[in-house]
Amino acid sequence: MSEMVKENKDTNKENLSFNDFTSEVLEDYRIANVSRQLSIWGRKEVLTGKAKFGIFGDGKEIAQIAMAKYYKNGDWRSGYYRDQTFMLASGMLSSEEFFAQLFGDTKLDKNPANGGRLMNNHYASRSLNEDGSWKNLTNQKNSSADISPTAGQMPRLLGLAYASKIFRQNKELHNFPEFSDKGNEVAFGTIGDSSTSEGHFWETINAAGVLQVPMAISVWDDGWGISVPNKYQTTKSNISEVLKGFEQDEKGDGYLIYKAKGWDYPSLCKMYMEGVELCRKNHVPVLFHVSEMTQPLGHSTSGSHERYKTKERLDWETEYDPIKKMKEWILSMELAKEETLDEIENIALQEVKEARKAAWKSFIDPIIEERDALIELVKNAGCDCKKTERIDKIVSDLKKIIHPIRKDNFTAAKKILRFICSSCDSFKPLKSQLQLWLKNSLAENHERYSSHLYSETDLKVQNIKSCKPVYSEQSKMVNGREILRDNFDKLFSKYPLLLTFGEDTGFIGGVNQSLEGMQKKYGELRVTDTGIREATIIGQGIGLAVRGLRPIAEIQYFDYLLYALQTMSDDLATLHYRTKGGQKAPVIIRTRGHRLEGIWHSGSPLSMVINSIRGIHVCVPRDMTKAAGFYNTLLESDEPALVIEPLNGYRLKEKLPDNLGEFNTPLGIPEVLEEGTDITLVTYGSCVRIAEDAVKQLKDFNISVELIDVQTLLPFDINSRILESVKKTNRIVFFDEDVPGGATAFMMQKVLEEQNAYFHLDSEPRTITAKDHRPAYGTDGDYFSNPNAEDVFEIIYDIMRESNPQKFTAIYTN
Repeated sequence: MSEMVKENKDTNKENLSFNDFTSEVLEDYRIANVSRQLSIWGRKEVLTGKAKFGIFGDGKEIAQIAMAKYYKNGDWRSGYYRDQTFMLASGMLSSEEFFAQLFGDTKLDKNPANGGRLMNNHYASRSLNEDGSWKNLTNQKNSSADISPTAGQMPRLLGLAYASKIFRQNKELHNFPEFSDKGNEVAFGTIGDSSTSEGHFWETINAAGVLQVPMAISVWDDGWGISVPNKYQTTKSNISEVLKGFEQDEKGDGYLIYKAKGWDYPSLCKMYMEGVELCRKNHVPVLFHVSEMTQPLGHSTSGSHERYKTKERLDWETEYDPIKKMKEWILSMELAKEETLDEIENIALQEVKEARKAAWKSFIDPIIEERDALIELVKNAGCDCKKTERIDKIVSDLKKIIHPIRKDNFTAAKKILRFICSSCDSFKPLKSQLQLWLKNSLAENHERYSSHLYSETDLKVQNIKSCKPVYSEQSKMVNGREILRDNFDKLFSKYPLLLTFGEDTGFIGGVNQSLEGMQKKYGELRVTDTGIREATIIGQGIGLAVRGLRPIAEIQYFDYLLYALQTMSDDLATLHYRTKGGQKAPVIIRTRGHRLEGIWHSGSPLSMVINSIRGIHVCVPRDMTKAAGFYNTLLESDEPALVIEPLNGYRLKEKLPDNLGEFNTPLGIPEVLEEGTDITLVTYGSCVRIAEDAVKQLKDFNISVELIDVQTLLPFDINSRILESVKKTNRIVFFDEDVPGGATAFMMQKVLEEQNAYFHLDSEPRTITAKDHRPAYGTDGDYFSNPNAEDVFEIIYDIMRESNPQKFTAIYTN
């Protein structure tokens, strides 16, 4: 008899009665069978065409049930796409929701994790009320929103765990019980063994060991990464062996490392009980290596594991199927008879069948009703012309589709509209009715599939009330970095949930001294140094923000942001969208770039960033007053943003506003810095000062330039201010130091295409950019790699010469 059963037969105040223990074991067995049947029937739904793709958690059932036993309200999960059993066992998923997600149901009451925006086995709890306000996160079990890229969940996991440390050690934050119970929450992470080869895994493991946070990471080890065995994935084919150097010992802090077999129910329960308790109590990271797992249905519905596993391996997986082994253990311990377990299996099967049926009906019925209503709309119109035959064929084909989707209905309506006879009076009402149907359908499907990329609450950035900097006779001229420093001082006093961290951010106050003295004043928990690890700096920010804190995650230079771009793009930028407003992470990412020295300290790869992080605002201030204003705006809002401070502005003099911490810079509102009548020049960031120099030079030749600083690239000119300028000047140039076809092309598309400014142009629109390569080293390297004032002068002069060659004679060429 196992130690676990012995303990429970010898009942005492700290243990369940034997009957209660038996009931719990049998309930676990039921959940395991429900989960297995979900995998089996889910696969069938894909292979019969009702669902698009399936990836399941078969073979991982018993370990996940054991883990879920020690998952409490307030805890957080950051997992991967095989955790369906854990979600079932923790009460965060029902069988019907499983199928609703598989079918892509867009109704939040049926598919609350993501409203049809993620494939199956990608989970999330809802942290927000409908108005975007926070729920009480300590009164529910929480799952951060899953993403598919392997190990992509790891950086965020670090932040979720780090939040508990902050909430425990910063006593002032005990006044926020809706976010944390004094830091007693554990962040549970899960990952497949082959994904531990990813850099994100190692960076997170190292950072969590340094920070000593309550992170409980489980590695599900079934010996394969799709078709590639462990020997090609991991040194020694064993992740816990490789991680021994991280283990806590007499030399210092580290990890607690546990190992168990994925089919050994009692050992798994004991392991998780001990490990999670120590993790929660002592804030020590714990790694659970669960080996000898199986994957009986293969990797996904896209292929069969029989192609790459030997017969011996497949036979072993059948023998060591965890549900089979649990059944054997229950019978050997005499906890139930075989007929009782057979009945539990049948009950589980029936539950899954009924859930599948209900979920399918909920998904398909509204679409069929929509189709039938469309057909009814069309059939009442009559006409004898040849086009009617085409319409009848479209309607007939639509009727024949057994399982229609909205695409079928929408494309049919569009095709019918093309063939409506314009000469028949009987068809005229149908045309207007179909046009209205399409308009309403577009709006409904925008809400289903395209809403919530950005905040839709009262706290979205566009709703923040404008407040300009205030100056007086006492306002003094200071270095730009002092404006940032003194403004941050006000913000730390104003917002108790605010904290910042990054490389050199803490003790020395940043490489440009814009946080000088802040750590001494507000403490290491709020102004913190980190290691050189950009991906997990961003992940740290995401996890903290998801848990209600307001982090400013600092990346030392813009060029180094590329280390973290995957985490920003796949996780942060999509979070609000992929949960359909269910979660938010208002992280402010602070960095600096443009015009310093050489390839990796002159960063302006804006197009690379703005085209991969839609969902995050991108602010490009020209000076530190504007940058400080962005921070003030963003901390009043509930949206994530990237702020790129101009590197060459920290020591330039600016007037210090009297209303630090209060004035703000609006997002999406360009500023006209110089009124003009001949041509519009659009730029941002460090290029503004170059443009100002060029504008001054052009005045000597009687060329009047309207200079516009866009201030933000995302959002971009939401009130079409640039269009109004073009209407006046009829000429436009876009100028920055990104590569050709980069952010200037983005701005051109926004203005010419979206704002229809092309209609008002008398001259060809032009762009001024850097060379195709990164900037070379030194002042001359910068001058000949990046655009300069003379380049701006020459291009604008050439545009004006083209319109009036007599007035503007050739200068550089004959």
